[in-house]
Amino acid sequence: MLQVLTHNILPVFAILAIGFLMGRRQTFSADEARTVNRVAFLTLQPPLIFALLSSLDFGTIRFGALAIYLLCEVLGFLIGYAVARFLFKRDHLESWLLGMAVVFVNSLLYIWPISVLIYGESGALPITAIVALDSSLIFGFFIISTEMMAGKESPIAALKKLTMNPVLVGIFLAVLLNLIDMPVPEPVLTAARFAGAAAAPLTLFALGVILSGQAAKPSLPVVGITAMKLLLFPAMVFVALSIFAPENSWADRFVLNAAGPSGAMAFSLALLHGVRTDVIAPVVIWSSALSLLSLAWLA
Repeated sequence: MLQVLTHNILPVFAILAIGFLMGRRQTFSADEARTVNRVAFLTLQPPLIFALLSSLDFGTIRFGALAIYLLCEVLGFLIGYAVARFLFKRDHLESWLLGMAVVFVNSLLYIWPISVLIYGESGALPITAIVALDSSLIFGFFIISTEMMAGKESPIAALKKLTMNPVLVGIFLAVLLNLIDMPVPEPVLTAARFAGAAAAPLTLFALGVILSGQAAKPSLPVVGITAMKLLLFPAMVFVALSIFAPENSWADRFVLNAAGPSGAMAFSLALLHGVRTDVIAPVVIWSSALSLLSLAWLA
């Protein structure tokens, strides 16, 4: 456990922590970090996702276990939304994003690199499958639904804007090419992997800088949502897989992923649409810090 923590988890977490410290020391400003995050999100994440999804062998995916994980995400989101909306009395759109924070793990940029370090690329296949699920379905769903509910643009204008989103375009092209079994030229994959390798460190660094300017006070809603993310959601995945897929060898990796910190996307969408972040930001901060030991234990 200690070696996994020091050799595999802390080196990845350190990038976020360095960004946080540099933000607190004002070495980098939040505006600079947002520019870096925008470059990483629109320029580097699409090729990273494209390289993963276009080369993924869908025949090796255990869709039964993945379906169970998806159902846990749906149920966890609904519980998270209900708790935020009716118990903590948050606004509708903020509750929507807090529900997302309960189930949307930082899989692509945090859990996947850690899993590759620990298990190798073949051993990280279950995490890659979740990345495929979250990036192609859950990620797109929350982008579209939040855009629609924010109501700043007409539905037609919003959909037109979304069709130009590089991340969604990359997901669509990768899945399409994979399903029709059209090989991607090796130079294209090389370029995608080269660019994608910078996505995780740049995004985590920028996230650390941005979060350094957010209050981390553990209010009751922060504690409640963080506990749901780190305790309730992994427990749901563990119980569901134990009952419905007890012999599935992917179960431990799925639980590991579920125990990861909240993904930054809920926070990013809140900033994009002017939703208050006094709960979402601390949830990302606390879940990132508190997940260190649980991830080391589960790995």
